[in-house]
Amino acid sequence: MDQLFFYAFSIVILVSALLCVTARNAVHSAIFLIGTLLGVAGLYLHLNAEFLAGVQVILYVGGIMVLFLFVIMLVNIDQTLKEAVFSAQWKIGLVGVLLLGVELAWFISKGTGLPDQAPVHAAPVAGALGNVQQVGDVLFQSYLLPFEIASILLLVAMVGAVVMAKKRI
Repeated sequence: MDQLFFYAFSIVILVSALLCVTARNAVHSAIFLIGTLLGVAGLYLHLNAEFLAGVQVILYVGGIMVLFLFVIMLVNIDQTLKEAVFSAQWKIGLVGVLLLGVELAWFISKGTGLPDQAPVHAAPVAGALGNVQQVGDVLFQSYLLPFEIASILLLVAMVGAVVMAKKRI
C-alpha cells in the first residue's frame, strides 16, 4: 500500500509539473504548480512529516501561489507575448541542461542500486516528542541565530515592498 501511495503522488507531481511547464496560459501554469506542490505535500504526509506537509500547504500553496497569481494578473500579458521570450540565452540553457544530464548520469552510474527490502517505518515511542515539537526544538535551540537573521531579512523585504508600492501610488 505504501508503494501505491508513493507512485500515485509521484504521478500527480510529474503530470502537474509537466503541464505547468507546457501550459500556454500563465494562470493555468500557476494552477498546475499548485497541483505539484500539493502532491509534494502528500509525499510529506506519506513520510510522516506532518509539519513539512502543513508548511508546504500553508506557505507555498496558500501564500506564495496567491502572490504568483496576483503578479500574473497585474502583468500585461499581451505586451509580454509580443516581446522576444528566448533571445540568445537558449544556447546557455542548452549547455546547462547538457551539464546537468551528464552529472545526473554520473551519479546514477555511481549509485549502489535499490535496497533489497523496503525500509520499515519505526513505531512511535511512548513519551517521545511529536514531529512538530522536534522541529521546534531543533529550530529554536540549534538554529536560533539563522532563524532570527531570516526573520529580519523577511521584515526588511516586506518594508521595501511597501515603500516601492507606495512610490507608485
